[in-house]
Formats: sequence, C-alpha cells, structure tokens
Amino acid sequence: MMRTLLLGAALLGATGLGALAQDGGESAGEWNETVAAARGQTVYFNAWGGSQNINDYIGWVAEEVDDRYGITLEHVKVDDTANAVAQVVAEKAAGRNEDGGIDLIWINGENFASMKEQDLLAGGFASSLPNWRLVDQDNPSVTTDFTVPTEGRESPWGGAKFVFFTDSARFGALETMPDSAGELLEWAKANPGRFSYPAPPDFMGSSFLKQVLSETIEDPAVLENPVVDADFERVTAPLWAYLDQLDPVMWRSGRDYPANYPAMKQLLADGELGIIFAFNPAEASSAIANDELPDTVRSFVFSGGTLGNTHFVTIPYNSGSKEAAKVVANFLISPEAQIRKEKPEVWGDPTILALDKLSDAEREAFAAIDRGVATLGPDELGPVLPEPHPSWMTRIEEKWLTRYGS
Repeated sequence: MMRTLLLGAALLGATGLGALAQDGGESAGEWNETVAAARGQTVYFNAWGGSQNINDYIGWVAEEVDDRYGITLEHVKVDDTANAVAQVVAEKAAGRNEDGGIDLIWINGENFASMKEQDLLAGGFASSLPNWRLVDQDNPSVTTDFTVPTEGRESPWGGAKFVFFTDSARFGALETMPDSAGELLEWAKANPGRFSYPAPPDFMGSSFLKQVLSETIEDPAVLENPVVDADFERVTAPLWAYLDQLDPVMWRSGRDYPANYPAMKQLLADGELGIIFAFNPAEASSAIANDELPDTVRSFVFSGGTLGNTHFVTIPYNSGSKEAAKVVANFLISPEAQIRKEKPEVWGDPTILALDKLSDAEREAFAAIDRGVATLGPDELGPVLPEPHPSWMTRIEEKWLTRYGS
C-alpha cells in the first residue's frame, strides 16, 4: 500500500498534475482521462530524419512512452517538413477530417504559419499540458513563432541559436574567424572552396540566407511584417548582391551544394570546408562526443548577433490519436526528457524549461551536464537576431531557386 501511494505521488510530480487547475490547463481528472484514452493508440510522428543522434533520441522517447503509457510512437522520417504539411492539405481536400495519417509534426515557423493559415492545426493544446507550467514562458519565442502567435497550437520542444564552427587545427584560431556576414564573405574570398551552405529550401540553407538578410538589409524591422510584393526586390537586393559575390568562391565554385547539414558536417570532418554552421550551440560538442568531428573543432558567433528561435511539435486537426499525441508532447517537455536531450552525447539541444521552476534535483541534473569543449556558454552566444515573418522565406526560397538552383 505504501509503495502504491509513493508511486502515485511520483507520477503526480512527474506530470505536474497538481498545478493543472490553477494554471488554466486540464484538471487532474481530465488529464487522467486523456492518458487513459491514449493507451493503445499509435502516434505517427513526422520528424526530420537526417541526424542519427536525433533519430536515436526519438527512439528512446518511443520506448519510454510505450513503457509508461502504452503508446506506440512511429518516427516517420522526413527530409522536408513541407511534405508533411502537403499531406495534411491533401487529406483535407479529400475530406479526410478524421483519422489522418499524421499525428504529430516537428515543425518550423514557416510551415506552422502555413498550417495555421489553412486551419490545419488541432485546437490550442500546448497550454493544457501538465508540463507547460515548467516552460520558460517569459521567453517570447515559445509563444510567438517567426512573428506568428502560437496560441497554444504548437508545443515547444527545444531552443536554437545559430552558431558557426571551424577546425581550429586546420583553419586557424577563433580570433582569426569572421565576426559578421561581411567578414565571412571576405574570408570565403581569401579561402576559395572552403565555404558552402545547403541549397534552400533545406532548413539550414534557408537559415543562412536569413542570417545574411538580417545583417545586410537596410531596415531589419521590415522583416517583422509580411512581405509586400512591391517592396520585395528593393528590400532583398543586398542579399542577392552578397550571394552573387559568394557563389563563385564557394565549394565546387557554387556548381553544387551540400545536400543538408550532415553532409556539410562531413565536409568539415574531411577538411574540405573550413567553416560550417548549425542551429544548435552544442552541435559541435555533440559531434565530437560521437566521433563525427575532431576534438579541435570550436564554435563561434558574430558579435552583432545571430538568429535564435524555438522549435516545436504540433498536432494536425485530423489526427486520430490526439490524446496520445498530447501525452507524447507532454513527455517531450518533461524535465527527464529535456535533461537527456541537452546532453551533447545524446543531442545537445538546449532546454525550453525555466530552471527556477524545477526541483533542486532537476536543476542539479542540468548543471551537471558536461556540454563539451566546443559549446559556448549562455553569456558567449551574443545577441539574438529575430526570425523574419515566414512569408519572407517563401519568397526568398523561390527567388533563390531561379537565380542559383539550376
């Protein structure tokens, strides 16, 4: 009897049930009903499958939600989230408004905005999750995604900050690395063939274009609003002028591009590229820990700032396993799952939890994480440049393909 009571108390603490009613979410009874309904359901989780350590982490999540909740989590590996969005669009057009083929999507701002605009998302579920109370809600990027209010229609999963890294043994000390997009262009000219980026609409390639745009545009504030067709050419002219200079001095003289981030990482490991980038401050340390990069790789940022955001999961409106999808989303923001995710040897993805809302033991577990020799501390990451409104990237990707995609 005592063991049962202790187990029940532990489950209450792990899921945050005690705070649900006062935080405006589901009551403890309602959440217990959600968990009961979730048992036996299958969640088809459409998530990028291009990184083995992330795939392994999702595999661990699948094991945990099966053991704890009787949920089957199927990782549907995608190379472009837009394909998942297109499937939901097609299902809606075909009248398949129930039991759709996707239950959970790892999503970015551009695709979230598209799904929200087309009314393809489940109603605001994120703020009803028990572990929502632990999220750092003072961080505006957990409630606004690429300038679009989330309104509880997606649940934060991890933080992101655009960082560059180099192999200091081959390409010089960090003090010699560029400190702005302009200096990066000059570095590429001085080191022909040693820089490249994945071709948009690959997420990392598009992110690089946004970084350059944010630094070269005359008035960055204009990016906070939807693109105006009449102004597009004038506003983005500095970006194209920059890329026109960069293209001929890139890897393979700009005739080819790395397929994605893992391909870019391999080119750094092989010594073909001298500078690459990622949207994860711990990525270099994670790659070192997994023997993907040499231990002489180091990270750096631009002192004027680099892009930063939060990445999310969302539930399509026609999911047939909404209860199980919510339970999985709640587990993803549990302290246990977030602590594991932040370890460089696992993933190295920064948490979205507010540490002052956690228990002493949980805070100690975060503090004990060895983030590795190549990870910049929070005070070294520099200013955060805000993400542009998603409409800008749609137009920029289209324009990029006509100029450089052939």
